[in-house]
Amino acid sequence: MEQFSCGGRLTSAQVKQIAPEAVNFPDRERLVLSFWNDSRAFERSNELAVGKPLFTFYDGPPFATGLPHYGHLLAGTIKDTVTRYAYQTGYQVPRRFGWDCHGLPVEYEIDQKLGIRSREDVLKLSIAAYNEECRKIVLRYSGEWERIVSRMGRWIDFKNGYRTMDTSFMESVWWVFSQLHKKGLVYRGFKVMPFSTACSTPLSNFETNLNYREVQDPAITISFPVLNDPDHASFLAWTTTPWTVPSNVALCVHPELIYVRVRDHSREDRVWILAEARLGSIFKMNDARKHSSACEFTIIARHHGYELVGLHYEPVFDYYKDSRFRELLRDPFRVLGDDFVTADSGTGVVHLSPAFGEDDYRVCMREGVIGCAGGRPDRPVWLPCPVDEDGKFTEPVDDFRGMYIKEADRGLIRKMKTLSRLVKHETYTHSYPFCWRSDTPLIYRAVPSWFIAVEKFRDRLLDCNARTYWVPEVIREHRFANWLENTRDWNVSRNRYWGTPLPVWTDRTGDEIIVVGSIAELEELAGLPTGSISDLHRHNIDSIEIRSRQNPGNVLRRVEEVFDCWFESGAMPYASVHYPFEHEEDFFQKGMFPAQFIAEGLDQTRGWFYTLMVLGTALFNEPPFKNVIVNGLVLAEDGKKMSKRLKNYPDPMDMIENFGADALRLYLINSPVVRGEPLRFKETGVKDIVRDVMLPWYNAFRFFIQNFAAFAEANAEADTLLRQAKGTTERSNPMDRWILSLLASLISFLHKEMRAYRLYTVVPRLLLFIESLTNWYVRLNRPRLKGSGARSALDQAVALCTLGDLLSRLAVLMAPFAPFMAEWTYQTLRSLPLVSLYEQTADSVHFLPLPSSDEEAVDLVFEEKVRHMQLAITLGRAIRERRNVALKQPLHTLTVIHHNEQTLQNVASLEEYVRGELNVKQVVYSTDEDRYISRRAIPDGKLLGRRLGSAFKEATAEIRSWTPMQVAKVERERSATVCQGRYQISVDEIFINRDVNREALREGEDVECDVLNGMIVILNLGIDHELFLDGIAREIVNRVQKLRKKLGLVPSDRVDVFIEGGSVVEQALNSRADLVGSMLGCKRLLCTEDLSLLRKRFIPQIPLIAQEHVEPLQGDHVCISLVRAGLWLLPSAFTKRPATFLHALQSFLLGIRERFAAANENPNILRVVLDGERLELHEHIHFSRYAADIVADLKATAQHTASMEAR
Repeated sequence: MEQFSCGGRLTSAQVKQIAPEAVNFPDRERLVLSFWNDSRAFERSNELAVGKPLFTFYDGPPFATGLPHYGHLLAGTIKDTVTRYAYQTGYQVPRRFGWDCHGLPVEYEIDQKLGIRSREDVLKLSIAAYNEECRKIVLRYSGEWERIVSRMGRWIDFKNGYRTMDTSFMESVWWVFSQLHKKGLVYRGFKVMPFSTACSTPLSNFETNLNYREVQDPAITISFPVLNDPDHASFLAWTTTPWTVPSNVALCVHPELIYVRVRDHSREDRVWILAEARLGSIFKMNDARKHSSACEFTIIARHHGYELVGLHYEPVFDYYKDSRFRELLRDPFRVLGDDFVTADSGTGVVHLSPAFGEDDYRVCMREGVIGCAGGRPDRPVWLPCPVDEDGKFTEPVDDFRGMYIKEADRGLIRKMKTLSRLVKHETYTHSYPFCWRSDTPLIYRAVPSWFIAVEKFRDRLLDCNARTYWVPEVIREHRFANWLENTRDWNVSRNRYWGTPLPVWTDRTGDEIIVVGSIAELEELAGLPTGSISDLHRHNIDSIEIRSRQNPGNVLRRVEEVFDCWFESGAMPYASVHYPFEHEEDFFQKGMFPAQFIAEGLDQTRGWFYTLMVLGTALFNEPPFKNVIVNGLVLAEDGKKMSKRLKNYPDPMDMIENFGADALRLYLINSPVVRGEPLRFKETGVKDIVRDVMLPWYNAFRFFIQNFAAFAEANAEADTLLRQAKGTTERSNPMDRWILSLLASLISFLHKEMRAYRLYTVVPRLLLFIESLTNWYVRLNRPRLKGSGARSALDQAVALCTLGDLLSRLAVLMAPFAPFMAEWTYQTLRSLPLVSLYEQTADSVHFLPLPSSDEEAVDLVFEEKVRHMQLAITLGRAIRERRNVALKQPLHTLTVIHHNEQTLQNVASLEEYVRGELNVKQVVYSTDEDRYISRRAIPDGKLLGRRLGSAFKEATAEIRSWTPMQVAKVERERSATVCQGRYQISVDEIFINRDVNREALREGEDVECDVLNGMIVILNLGIDHELFLDGIAREIVNRVQKLRKKLGLVPSDRVDVFIEGGSVVEQALNSRADLVGSMLGCKRLLCTEDLSLLRKRFIPQIPLIAQEHVEPLQGDHVCISLVRAGLWLLPSAFTKRPATFLHALQSFLLGIRERFAAANENPNILRVVLDGERLELHEHIHFSRYAADIVADLKATAQHTASMEAR
């Protein structure tokens, strides 16, 4: 694996290549993607899983007519995370992508492309040509889908994916339908259905609920004069669909409502009939008296609704008064009664157009206004329907013929006004259904359709739903269950062309029906040769005829409709594997049905989840899935729906290429959206993941690589030490114990929560562990990991092995969630040249099993100790930050106060970390809060103000006047009385502020406190001269480290440091040279005079890396020189050699530094050949690794020479 290979001992250059300071996550991800593709990682993972238990996953098929959006990427990430987890816990997880190829989305695009406006346009082109056009664009964006989905890190099989347009899939859809027909669950009905005029087809009721919008429609009140009425009264009816008025054939009232005849004084004393409860819809009412405040009307009479039934009226238009309609309509233009009429809106009178309203159709059919054939309500003799499938008027509405109904509203209203029938015209805002594909308003229109009798098995649906597990559960219990409880029969037929044809052959009367369940059955029934049918689309089978078995000589032909594409996607558990024609035995026995897991968005509760459940229940009385994660909607940052037109969201690929797929994945699955709530997508949220998660994780990895390389270079016995460290089971270091316990707790938690599909608890816990690893373990162990704070080389090796093991295990744990970073870090760690830190030989982190939980490794008591230590450090940091005191500045005392002695002991047991992290000389512990702290009480205005009312002001004054001792008493007793005992208040109704007890301080003492979770810390901020010098020394170290970083040096790049500064710097260096030297990894600090001495007396060409004047300290200048460390000759050993020889030998030694340790069995002895002379040089006699030794030797030699000369 060339991309990740380290090869041999890590050099400084290799360290920088593997773990550069500035990392580009998208570039690294592309490297990983290439590795996966070149090594066939996904395919190999499937091969490795053969024979393992099956984890069945169904992937809902998207349409490939558009590019994936954040909703797709979110659902895909959830699916990928869960299926990766399943694989890594011992399952075989087939993951096949699916494509929804049929239906309105495809046809609508072709209609737009070819200018198709009607059925006649399609027939003129030919169904075959139309379908071929559809086939061409079905997978137009499939390549882009594969590229984007793969770039997101999702492992799924595109090559063997299923397509709903494949013959094998379509044949299984036929089988499903035929089974439903055999069970008596299929019928043909004539019903008023939601109808898309843009797509010229009816939709199902659940499709209607996919796209509701707030719209403004004309709301008109129109008059219908009663025939032969002595008062010349008129019924008033209200409607928001003026285009339905031309086909009005009846009015409807509620039999039990009270209706009134009123004389309208503002409209020429005309008499209206309407519900009394709806007078306010016409007149301005006085609520108190329920009469007109300006005497606008007079009530003449009151009637129950049933008294009005049977009255005849004059329709607004006379389109259907023509004699040619008299035999088709039975006693039209009369008042009917039904309890669907309400007094909640309108006038209490509803105008009925049976072709455009479900209740209209039902009431008119029941009352005989429209007739049915053979007593069957699904076969009306005739309907007044002057609107074609494109939503345009036809005859007899000749003056608006060819006009779209919504566009005709204005003209119709004008005509009503001309006819003196328009009483009131307003604009009405309401929620209205739109076509989910064409985004155009739906209408309701009576059409013949094929239905699944879902209402027959509603109870079984509810029972199957109860046997499923949902995240979040509330969606199953309420949203989905409520939808099932109110389910309607499902219209599964569409009057379209590109889809799976309904396998229904019928005679001309519709009395003889054959439902075909397979290709072989059709070939047999039609007398065709076996294998002659290879494609089931309409243009291939519409011409196939079946001879009648009931009436010899009759011919059965296929009905024209095709399946609703939702029926096809609901059949995918069977059709995607060509069941039952293939896998008939395996389907149930090997767990291919039901699915262990599915996941989609909240909108699919009325889409794919619903259709899956309906078909699974109808076929097998089994829920088709066991577990489901429902994600919420991804919205634009402003809370609005994401819109390509508005461009109110960043392009998904831009986000991936700017921040990386891992960051986007973690942002999405660490948000409320994975528990069914909406997410306002923010680019800053992805940036925050990079900053707070990816970079700390990477920096911990980089820190390890650098220090591992430095350790290997500095220790000749590195191999032995690391092997010994790896075999160490006892962890004496407390931070090692803590982080390993935390890891064991995390593993146990991860398995428990992932088995419950609760990603919303798992991901935060993983990110918290990364924060604990990077901000606590690595930070507090930094000196030990670098070697300066280790008790021995073995202790450093143990620390490095622990960190390496943690990073390796973290890669495995994070693999399902951040697959790229996990792979990249794992591959680098496993290719380290010394000891394999994570004993695995798998070629990919994604082949590895997730570690099992080890309860024995969990030490909750010790985790609590560390939590208390962290709390003390966090509070101390907060004080320093608030007072702007840098952590590099040492301070004298930290006081930790807590009422629980055990808590204080916990902190004391880890005091070295508290002192080190907060840079304090000592820590004091106390349970005596009163000695250090003063309390003050402040009332909670929201709680007490509402409860005490006018007494709140008096109570506030009293509470604020309490002494610290009184506040302490209230806190202990949890309550107190105020206002001379009239009111008792709870401690929860006041705020208790704590501050340092200033009275107990010495004069001039500077202290500050902070409080959290019952712990109080007090930090003494006073700085004396010694602390001041300590701070200067640490600032010097900081400037050296900044210069190293600027130069791109890594820990294995050992340098000698020469520093020059003013009096303050010189004083700090002279008094704290050993401290500074140990922090910088130098034997001793040197000054620039020493550098000059080396150049003058020893070798002019010193390997100087840099010499810079850096940021001044307390006004003192600081000059830092860095010299590359090497092998230095000790001049005292070569007093008899000429200077030219020393210069040549020194240059030779500096040149072989990199090869020295590897080329010599004994690193303390160096054998070289110079100008033909063989030399054996011994460390500490002839050479040293530290320039400080050379300077000391030069000075000693000079001093000795001077002494000899003085004698």
